[in-house]
Amino acid sequence: MRIRRTGNCRLAKLLRESVESRRRVRSAALAVSWIGLALAMLAGGPGQLSAAESGLAPSPTAERVYAAVQPSLLQIRTLVAAAGRQSSIGSGFIIGADGLALTNYHVVSQYAFEPATYRLEYTATDGARGQLALLAIDVANDLAVVRLDRGDRPFLAFDDQAVHGALPKGERLYAMGNPLDLGFTIVEGTYNGTVERSYAERIHFTGAINPGMSGGPTVTADGRIAGVNVAKQFGSDLVSFLVPARFAAALFERAGADALTTPEAIRAEIGRQLTAWQSTLYRSVGEVGFRSATLGPYRAPESEAPWFSCWAQTNQGQEPRPRATVNTTNCRSDTRLFVANDLSTGFIQLSHSHVSSIDLNAFQFAAFLSQQSQPIWSGVNRKWYTPQRCHEDFLGLAPTAAHPPMRTQWCARAYRKFEGLYDVWLTAVTQDSVSQALVSRFSLQGVDYDTAVALGRRFLEAVQWAK
Repeated sequence: MRIRRTGNCRLAKLLRESVESRRRVRSAALAVSWIGLALAMLAGGPGQLSAAESGLAPSPTAERVYAAVQPSLLQIRTLVAAAGRQSSIGSGFIIGADGLALTNYHVVSQYAFEPATYRLEYTATDGARGQLALLAIDVANDLAVVRLDRGDRPFLAFDDQAVHGALPKGERLYAMGNPLDLGFTIVEGTYNGTVERSYAERIHFTGAINPGMSGGPTVTADGRIAGVNVAKQFGSDLVSFLVPARFAAALFERAGADALTTPEAIRAEIGRQLTAWQSTLYRSVGEVGFRSATLGPYRAPESEAPWFSCWAQTNQGQEPRPRATVNTTNCRSDTRLFVANDLSTGFIQLSHSHVSSIDLNAFQFAAFLSQQSQPIWSGVNRKWYTPQRCHEDFLGLAPTAAHPPMRTQWCARAYRKFEGLYDVWLTAVTQDSVSQALVSRFSLQGVDYDTAVALGRRFLEAVQWAK
């Protein structure tokens, strides 16, 4: 599942000149037909439009909800301080009488890492503008609390049912924000509970959340907060996601007591939260354990965690006819965590390829197998990572009657800004035959080294002969 976060919008630049004369028309839930056409072109079809944008009459409830919530809505911009020009945009909403507002962490992440380069600014629905200070973050749940330079604006309250996870499935909800820098809008949709096959707790919302709406509120019919806009599924229609209200309410409570007061405190808090998150994630992977899958004469491990999805592919239908068959299963976790615009972590992947010769001699098969077992790198970003180091190591695992002999390669790179965290790749190739082999890979992002070694050992021990 490819997820697209909806905050950092650069598409808006393409529309700014054509929409500038119309941006003053912001007060209602409707978008006129030219905006609907523009969004359809950008999003790839009419399925991305809300009811209002597609020309349907808005419901009386939506009009009433928007009128009540509008004074609390914000557009949040990250500006390059030296140029005074925006680098990214998102949305937010006021949640306290003292000027506290909520948005997504990814909306303010540039400022969080480089406050000397960027600054935060808000624009309200009445055109008021001002500066923002970052007070609290929740990296795992993609939330942030900011403070306005004034405290006299209306604010929203949390829905008690939503905070306790008791909203009924099918409840009508209303998402608001400023999509594509076109103006504030409202989108109707339904609550469909939390996503079942996801490590991060997210609400499935059937409404069109588009870039620029990240951090905006999704509310009930009485205008109370049910969730926070966060993402949409890339390439799909009306599949959007919200951060549950209980995480937002908890961060709001912590913001006053644990306010971040310096750039150093912000970066240290990001590192602390990232370390705590990966510890919980990889402990869960270990506790859930592995199940066995059969590939030819071998048995190989797959994760039992429900937030892994596995797919298979083969080269047997290729033309020209391949000289060796390759049947592969690939399992990927839904655990990717946004840290910065150029850094995501927490992704786990394991794959197994059963390779069998058709008409290759032993030397040719060995060369083919070598190509299949090359490390698959995700690219090198020296801003975040040290250079990777690799070595061959059996990790103390000796071939036995239950395990085929294996050649393993262990590669790791460290995170420069987060001490004690690594990305690790493990590749294992069976060495029992000159005509068939199993190539197994296991990759872990943002893991402490001892945990990576322990999970890697368990992975190798689970590669066995099929009974």
